[in-house]
Amino acid sequence: MGFETDDTSYDLYMGRYSRVLAPPFLEFAGGNSRNELRLALDVGCGPGAVTNVLARRLGPDAVSAIDPSESFVASLRIALPGVDVRAGVAEELPFVEGRFDLCVAQLVVHFMADPVAGLAEMTRVTRSGGTVAACVWDHAEGGAPTSRFWRAVTALDPGCAGEPRRAGTWRGHLVQLFESTRLTRVEAGTLTVRVRYSSFDEWWEPYLLGIGRAGEYVSRLNQSGRNALREKCREELPAGPFDISATAWAARGVVA
Repeated sequence: MGFETDDTSYDLYMGRYSRVLAPPFLEFAGGNSRNELRLALDVGCGPGAVTNVLARRLGPDAVSAIDPSESFVASLRIALPGVDVRAGVAEELPFVEGRFDLCVAQLVVHFMADPVAGLAEMTRVTRSGGTVAACVWDHAEGGAPTSRFWRAVTALDPGCAGEPRRAGTWRGHLVQLFESTRLTRVEAGTLTVRVRYSSFDEWWEPYLLGIGRAGEYVSRLNQSGRNALREKCREELPAGPFDISATAWAARGVVA
C-alpha cells in the first residue's frame, strides 16, 4: 500500500480530499476527545491528514502513525515531532498487543497486500473495548474523486478497466472484511466530502504528475492521446469554479 511521491504532489492529487475527509472520518470512528482516548494509531498515515487531526485533538504524545513510504514518514516526523511515526506495513504492525484505544486506516485498506491480515493486525494492537475503523473511496459506484477521470478514459479507451476492483471499494465489502476479524458490533457508514476547484486546469494538472493508477495511465499516452483525454475530461466537468464531491465507504468495530 502507499504512494512514493513528495508531499506537495500528493496534496495536489489526493491530499486535498484526504484532508477534508479526516474530520468526519474521525467523528465516525470516535476519535474526537482525549477524555475518551489515551492512545491512537493511524495506519497508512501518508503525509498525515488523519495524524494531524489526531495530534491536535489528543496531543502528539498520544498518537502513533505508520506508513510504508519513507518519504512520507520522514516529512511527518519533521512536521509532528511529538508523534511516534514509523515505517512499516499494516500486515506487520510493530506494536504490542492491546496498546491502542483507537486504530484507524483512512483510504488504506484497498492498498493493503492482504486486507484481512492488515485488519487483523489493527485489531491485535487495539485493546479490548477499543475501536478499529477504516474508510475507502467508492470506486465501484462512481463516487471516488477519480471517477470522472475514469469515465472519460473508458469513453475513449473501452478496453481500459479503470480502477481495479480493490478490497472495500464496493458497497458492503468493507463491513465483510471487518466481520472476518474478531471485531464485534461492526457498523457501516458513508462519508461524503466536497472539494473546490477554481478551474478545469487546477483539476486536470495533478493527473500529469504520474501519481497512482490514473497518473500512470496518463504518462503512457502520447501527446495526441493526452490532449484527447483532457478534452474528454473537460466535457465531464462544468465551467470553473466547481465542486467535486467524493464518497467513501466506512466501517468500525469494537475489539472483543
